[in-house]
Amino acid sequence: MMRLLPIYLGFLLLVGNGGTAWAASAKATAQRQVNKLTVFTPPERFLAGNFVADEMNPGFIFGTVKSFAASRKCPTTWLIESGAGTGSQDKLAEYTLYLEEDCPDQVVYYVFIDQSGLTPQQWIEWREKFHKSKTGEQFSETKSKLEQACTMGCGVGAELRFIQKNGELMAQSPETVLRQDLKFAPIYDLNQGKKLSP
Repeated sequence: MMRLLPIYLGFLLLVGNGGTAWAASAKATAQRQVNKLTVFTPPERFLAGNFVADEMNPGFIFGTVKSFAASRKCPTTWLIESGAGTGSQDKLAEYTLYLEEDCPDQVVYYVFIDQSGLTPQQWIEWREKFHKSKTGEQFSETKSKLEQACTMGCGVGAELRFIQKNGELMAQSPETVLRQDLKFAPIYDLNQGKKLSP
């Protein structure tokens, strides 16, 4: 048994403690360079928050961002645009984070917007800055649904804005892809105003 100890310790030194970054494939590395993306460690409040997958009219709230990342079949890495910084994000602003899934046959980007510093009211106010003509009744209804979800313990801290495969945007909405293709079940139905069974 004692003879195996040096081998085991050598193995640990070789592989590290599990914190070693996954070596990205050549295709993933090339896409990072084209998109000017760099490795990033997201804040815990973002990872621990639930998310929606439709910018204008979400129908569901999904579980935590962290659980979605863990559900992916291939190695994943969080990325951010180069120069975006790590501490400059305004609490009343949103910023973009990319979850890269590096598979042998494809590289997929799940493009999230971190809204973990926003309440439903602040989320609506932020939307109004960019969608002035679209924010009236529709966003008011969405705000009410999100506020109700918050009272039931299903608040939202992120939005999956779009999905990109091998550099091409997917035509399907992220909400549809999550539910139908990836079989990632939502935890809350915004239209029915109720939690869903796992």
